[in-house]
Amino acid sequence: MSLILSAMLEAATVIGAGAAVPVAVPQEAVAVEGYEAQLQRGRALATSGDPAQREQALALYTAMLARSPDNSDVLLARGRTYSWMRRYPEAEADLKAVVERKPGYADGWSALGDMYLWSDRPADAVAAYTHWVELMPNDPAATMARGRAYRAANDVAAARADFAAAGVRGADATELERLLASLSPPIAVPDALVSGGYRWSLRAGLDHTGFNGSRSNWRDADVSLRRRFDGGSLALEWVQAHRFDRTTSGWALDGYAKLWSRAYANARYQHGPDGGILPRDAWRVELFQGVGHGWELSASIDHLRFSSNTEFYGIGIGRYVGNWYARYKLQHVPGVGSGSWSHRALVRNYYRGDADDYVEFSASTGRSTDLDRTGGLVRNNNAAFGVAWSHYFRPQWGFKIGAGYADDADGINEQRLWFSLYHRW
Repeated sequence: MSLILSAMLEAATVIGAGAAVPVAVPQEAVAVEGYEAQLQRGRALATSGDPAQREQALALYTAMLARSPDNSDVLLARGRTYSWMRRYPEAEADLKAVVERKPGYADGWSALGDMYLWSDRPADAVAAYTHWVELMPNDPAATMARGRAYRAANDVAAARADFAAAGVRGADATELERLLASLSPPIAVPDALVSGGYRWSLRAGLDHTGFNGSRSNWRDADVSLRRRFDGGSLALEWVQAHRFDRTTSGWALDGYAKLWSRAYANARYQHGPDGGILPRDAWRVELFQGVGHGWELSASIDHLRFSSNTEFYGIGIGRYVGNWYARYKLQHVPGVGSGSWSHRALVRNYYRGDADDYVEFSASTGRSTDLDRTGGLVRNNNAAFGVAWSHYFRPQWGFKIGAGYADDADGINEQRLWFSLYHRW
């Protein structure tokens, strides 16, 4: 009999033009095996990960429901399969029907919450998981699932409370440690090292600088496409600078790599045309190392090649306290006599407790290249100040806006405005 059912299931998928087209499983085929055997077969097909086999599972579940329309277990199984296939409207219809018929069915609320979370509806996921928690208050999986939904909704305090409660209820210690760590602001470069479940990100930015006196305005633009990997990330960037009534474009590769424990590195190479405003070649290497409780040390080398070479050597120290991060960096440029020095300070508050949303304040003095968004112009200021705001208004969409003022060493004051738009997937 099992051979007959296998043949019927194979016939349920018609192959044409390179695509699998599901057709209904005949009622005779469904009647061949018992209910439990049919359900187990459907689960095996649905969890295989193979799209064609999942189509077969859907066909089998649909045939079973035609014989028994009120069977919540089969409706739940079909709804989960739709979710795995990212057919979210169909999944929602099935799973909502399950919980409406059986409000005390914990697995139904669990599956509905998963579907909402996967389809970027974290508030709805929280509501569904809350029903699951109420039905099974001692199950750590329910509390951890709701904590993940709170995290996706950027409610870090509620997520932390749920993860802590799951620990009391016996959650796996390793998984719990990972989840709690995901709530902490990442070290120094939130966009470059932490994926948040996303593999790609795109940034487009504009920068306007105005001056007193007769100097014309500067306009800069940059576009960056970044791919994240388990051990870091790599970005391809295009930059353009319009300064002194001239325009120069260049491209760059910017990479971050995790190294040993609590250490990572940033390496960047940028190339521009000969005789342009931007350097012909510029590269940077910076190493970060976490030490003690919340401290971070760094060392960097920047090299710019115009008609001659310019190098910057820097050391920095950072400190995390709660949702606050502060950093000081000292840079030295070798030259005549003892060369020149610059000082930079930054204070950042992750006001929502995640890596995406923060307000930062910066101040600097001296000769530096770090202040330049296009990665290759030396700025020499008596004093410079800036403020910026980063915010994600949707899980996949965010922006950063900033303003600054600088008292240039050559006696010209500048006022800066910049804006970047972020998208990730």
